[in-house]
Amino acid sequence: MGAGHDHSHSHGVSADSDRRWLAGALAVIVAFLIGEVIVGLIAGSLALLSDAAHMTTDAASIVLALWAIRLAARPATGRMTFGWKRVEILSAMANGLTLLLLALWLGYEAIRRLFEPPEVHGTLVLITALVGVAVNVLATWMISRADRTSLNVEGAFQHILNDLFAFIATAVAGVVIMVTGWARADVIATLIVVALMVKAGVGLIRASSRIFLEAAPENLDPDVIGRDMAARPGVTEVHDLHIWEITSGSPALSAHVLVEPAYDCHAVRSDIAHMLDHEHHIEHVTLQVDHAEPTVLDIGTRDSHCGGAHGPTHTPEARRPQPSGHAH
Repeated sequence: MGAGHDHSHSHGVSADSDRRWLAGALAVIVAFLIGEVIVGLIAGSLALLSDAAHMTTDAASIVLALWAIRLAARPATGRMTFGWKRVEILSAMANGLTLLLLALWLGYEAIRRLFEPPEVHGTLVLITALVGVAVNVLATWMISRADRTSLNVEGAFQHILNDLFAFIATAVAGVVIMVTGWARADVIATLIVVALMVKAGVGLIRASSRIFLEAAPENLDPDVIGRDMAARPGVTEVHDLHIWEITSGSPALSAHVLVEPAYDCHAVRSDIAHMLDHEHHIEHVTLQVDHAEPTVLDIGTRDSHCGGAHGPTHTPEARRPQPSGHAH
């Protein structure tokens, strides 16, 4: 018999709050971005122009995150049986890819300028960078107030945080240029920013890829969970165990559970679902629970109606075959 376990969630307040914080950060960034492009062109600073390019992707990442939040709030209808929640993961992957592509372009420009450093106005670079630090501290704080367990919000946050580091590096470069006249400091600052962008971009792509590949979340070990399920009273076997994330922070589980004939299937299902919720924080659970045929209680045999189970089989510790040479 099949059984499901479901909880209704109310994410509306959190989503509205996220939108407000993201929109505030977007307004601050766009206002500063326009001024930075103008100053960067006047000062001839690649570091400032790279910061401006990065801030353009910051603004785009926030717009994308806002769109994803709005779309993910749509209910599950028609063929979209999970709703549009995966759009948030698409947004996170897009943010990761833009970070890597931008890092590639900036890295090329920086290396080119190492051999032919242009004249850079250190004073303009320093002043603009210090203003940029203040703007990015404010924007970073705003986005940190949103729900960063969402990979979508985290993607926008990583963009802004990298810009904060970039402006700090640029400010240091401005001081070096003012004091020593060494124009290559501007290029070194750019390469530091590129390294940070690559690190953040790879992290976002790796995290979003895990969700698209239906991998179990990093904080949930399927073997541990399978053993915990098999250890519940009345359970003789757990197989076809699948754990994945619908979107970041929303783990789901499905499994086929066989129980002893003397036990009530509904009671066992309820007990397992309660354990998964309270011990592993998995609320979205779907369990197919059946009585085991007598032969399944013998070691080395399987229930005939499920001979093609996927993945490992979990049984109670007492029924597992012991290693050879083990003292009984």
